[in-house]
Amino acid sequence: MKQEYQDLILKACGALSLRVGENIQTLWSGYGQIVRLHLTGCDRTTVVVKHVKFPTGAEHTDRSHTRKVKSYQVETHWYQNYSTNQNCRIPECLAACSHGDEMLIVLEDLDAAGFDQRRTSVKEREIKACLSWLAHFHALFLGVSPDGLWPVGTYWHLDTRPDELEAMDHPELKSAAADIDKILNDCRFKTIVHGDAKLANFCFSQSGKDVSAVDFQYVGGGCGMKDVVYFLGSCMEERECDKRVPDLLDYYFAELKMSVKMKKEVDFAALEKEWREMFAFAWTDFHRFLLGWMPGHWKINRYSKRLTNEVLQKLKLKPEPKK
Repeated sequence: MKQEYQDLILKACGALSLRVGENIQTLWSGYGQIVRLHLTGCDRTTVVVKHVKFPTGAEHTDRSHTRKVKSYQVETHWYQNYSTNQNCRIPECLAACSHGDEMLIVLEDLDAAGFDQRRTSVKEREIKACLSWLAHFHALFLGVSPDGLWPVGTYWHLDTRPDELEAMDHPELKSAAADIDKILNDCRFKTIVHGDAKLANFCFSQSGKDVSAVDFQYVGGGCGMKDVVYFLGSCMEERECDKRVPDLLDYYFAELKMSVKMKKEVDFAALEKEWREMFAFAWTDFHRFLLGWMPGHWKINRYSKRLTNEVLQKLKLKPEPKK
């Protein structure tokens, strides 16, 4: 690690020395790594550093590279300028900087804060903990402009994925993609969405009742249902979706209502009605991306296809706009 980065970390944490520990994760497509650092001489024994270094190889398309670069810029801006609360916990940002083709984000170590559990499969308790996190997050940022973030959050947003749209082998959905995107973007009640709210981006407490979220590269504006459908799809298979989604949606909206009442003056009945109507559209929007990105993905199942067919039928019945 460069000396200037070490000096930045030591100063930010008030530490006397640091030692590079384990490599927690290599970033997608070789764009750097996430490492744990061990500190001495301060009240933190460890911190986590996300070190981004753009590759010089030619394996990435210009569009893909540009999207990734912006995603790290957005994440840095997020950590430097936005904050949440205990109901939607995120790691504290201790320092951040960028030099040329490198970026550094120094974060609180969530393991040390009691969120040291990761899950590859979840029970009801963990699913509800994540849905509660999302509900409080969406309530906190309801009506907030995503300044400095993605104008439209989520990594699969249509405008940023023209290659995947072109690759789709579903003519009807391909032709409807722009209409679906517009319906989601034009919803009355907007918030800030996490944008990549999959199970792997939640860190759990030992009990599984409390969570913190990480990875804010695709945080931005939009309908909260985008996070909800992506999360549910990340941890439940086809049969589970059919059986459990209605009750889990009810739980999400109960948590959202409780949080909105505490924070905002808002017509919650209208919000819930609109977002429930957006559920199938948001699911179909992600299904559209998968069909173009990885048509053999396990998430492309009968549940997703059924919701997509429902949306396509609704669009056929939608009256033409008056000229």
